[in-house]
Amino acid sequence: MTTPIRWPAEAVWEAVAPLLPGFTVEVLPTIDSTNTELMRRARAGQTEPTLLVAEQQTAGRGRLGRVWQSDVGASLMLSLGLPMAPKDWSGLSLAVGVSVAESLQPTLPPAQPGQPPRIGLKWPNDLWLSGDRKLGGILVETASFVAPQAAQPATAHGTAARYVVVGIGINVLPRSAEGMSMPPGCLQDVEPGLDAPAALLRIVPPLVAMLQGFEACGFAPVQPRFAARDVLQGRPVTLSDGQAGMANGVGDDGALLVHTAQGMQAVTSAEISVRPAVVSTSL
Repeated sequence: MTTPIRWPAEAVWEAVAPLLPGFTVEVLPTIDSTNTELMRRARAGQTEPTLLVAEQQTAGRGRLGRVWQSDVGASLMLSLGLPMAPKDWSGLSLAVGVSVAESLQPTLPPAQPGQPPRIGLKWPNDLWLSGDRKLGGILVETASFVAPQAAQPATAHGTAARYVVVGIGINVLPRSAEGMSMPPGCLQDVEPGLDAPAALLRIVPPLVAMLQGFEACGFAPVQPRFAARDVLQGRPVTLSDGQAGMANGVGDDGALLVHTAQGMQAVTSAEISVRPAVVSTSL
């Protein structure tokens, strides 16, 4: 018989409720997708700040429709939904990535043998461990409405609130690489003994603070922190439209800067996906 997972729902609520009035925490044994469920609720007019955690997802989604599923306890799968009204939405998924990476590994260890793997960020929404292993992913979705009962007044810059769902999936235990384009990493590689409940408590309160800071100031103040963990910086990349070039960091708006044969290109997550170029060698 599987031992029930002891989730720190009350501790998360106590840390976040002062920042988000009306905040609730729910833990479900199984759901198709935490992001999908919060978007369903938003369409029905339920747009209160909500953290939804699933022990198992049957139809979890990643970016570009990729599937994210996991056995109970093997991954941390959560979605945070709340109304937001930033002046500029650009770079939101990058800011989320910075918050999560810093919560799980506040200080980057030296890049040398014998040290724990470094948690880096692969533009626009993946957490990677050193050695090009995917630790987790982020899926940010927005609804072009906020129900009247939850609507916030327009901000000083005149932007109306929208309901935002921030989905995060992180491998906690080792998993098979079968069917994956790259080998997976897990939290146990970074910090043995760190489980999903402990990771949840580390991640959520700073994430709420990051989202509120982003709403007030945008991505620019976070850009140097992203740069410190940017795993594509200085590496050859191939864009999905066939262009190739050298990754040159991200701009203040979160766009990936790629130096191509046509010059410097600013790539946004809405336009293109990016993968490190495959370098072939011969003996």
